[in-house]
Amino acid sequence: MHAGAWWVWALGLATAASRTTNPLLLGLLVGVAGYVVAARRTDAPWARSYGAFLKLGLVVLAIRLVFSVVLGSPIPGTHVLLSLPEVPLPDWAQGIRIGGRVTAEQLVFALYDGAKLATLLICVGAANALANPARLLKSLPGALYEAGVAVVVAMTFAPNLVADVVRLRTARRLRGRSTGGIRAIVQIGLPVLEGALERSVAVAASMDARGYGRTAAVPPAVRHTTTALTLGGLLGVCAGSYGLLAAEGAGYGLPVLLGGFAAALAGLWLGGRRQVRTRYRPDRWGARAWLVSGSGVVVAVLMIRAGSYAPEALHPAVVPPAAPTLPLLPAVSVLVGLLPAFVAPEPMSPKESS
Repeated sequence: MHAGAWWVWALGLATAASRTTNPLLLGLLVGVAGYVVAARRTDAPWARSYGAFLKLGLVVLAIRLVFSVVLGSPIPGTHVLLSLPEVPLPDWAQGIRIGGRVTAEQLVFALYDGAKLATLLICVGAANALANPARLLKSLPGALYEAGVAVVVAMTFAPNLVADVVRLRTARRLRGRSTGGIRAIVQIGLPVLEGALERSVAVAASMDARGYGRTAAVPPAVRHTTTALTLGGLLGVCAGSYGLLAAEGAGYGLPVLLGGFAAALAGLWLGGRRQVRTRYRPDRWGARAWLVSGSGVVVAVLMIRAGSYAPEALHPAVVPPAAPTLPLLPAVSVLVGLLPAFVAPEPMSPKESS
């Protein structure tokens, strides 16, 4: 299946997560993403990074709560839980405080806000665990090939780093050595950094051997036209998106967005003429890819639509604190994201997927 379909599906879940602060819906989104990852991920190194993204989400949530306690919050509250010593600040730092009262309202607000950010990270981690970055690179337009290689190398750094840490911790455990403490962290960290450096040198050598950065000669007029179409198209996409989001720009937003998108595609097509590489057995966007990506888009659209008829359910009250409820229709729309667990092809081994 096309690797881009997994990213469209995951971005759809992330868009749905960005439209709500209800912890029940956010937990449901995390459960949907986790179930699909457990059912359809492979044994490749990048597929093992989902657990690291889960831990990262918990760390982000904890940091958000700590910041709320230490630095305060603009949310008013009457239920004081504790009072910390407050550090006096100069007059030019008005609006900022360190310490002071800690209320239940500000903690609930920080919990909801941190849970939303953690869910966004987990959705990105799901795409990182399911999509083969090498196959995703093959599907990029020719004009984005060099930037795509840099992005793929950056994306595969974290999964390979996690795999190295797990491998070294397992080796130390089998030798009867401790895997905790500062000394163990130092002894594990040095081989991990050494392995990362060796992989970087090997990737650079392979890219140079394959002619990375080599371009074909094109007339100056084509280069200037490509630049004008790409920049103008991106500006049109930004202006059209703003018009759709603004209350007064609905009339011109969609035409400007479509025109900018068409100009950007034309610029990318012209820019691809400078690339001299060819594609071997390119991935096809088949029926399964449409179902997988479409399920994520449906989740995002239905969640955005739910903001018009159930805003209170998507954003539980913080002042005064109220127990969140699970709205039926938004919850059912989130469950549409489970479709890839049943329609996506069975996981393949790393040798078969490469």
